[in-house]
Amino acid sequence: MSQNSPKLSRRTLFAGASTVGALAAVATVLPKVTTGNAAPPVAVKPPPPERGGGYHLSEHVKRYYKTTMV
Repeated sequence: MSQNSPKLSRRTLFAGASTVGALAAVATVLPKVTTGNAAPPVAVKPPPPERGGGYHLSEHVKRYYKTTMV
């Protein structure tokens, strides 16, 4: 007794693989779905000094000083 199983051809295999690839590409391009209307936190900058200057120890400056340590 022979069973009639469908033969997987190269054309069918490549068509399926390209369909999966196209769906993956579309899924990465679609915007992310967010729940709620939560706004991202906004960093508050201190007001500039009245008499000039303006230097303050920010995260960027701290990172720079860490890279210069020996």
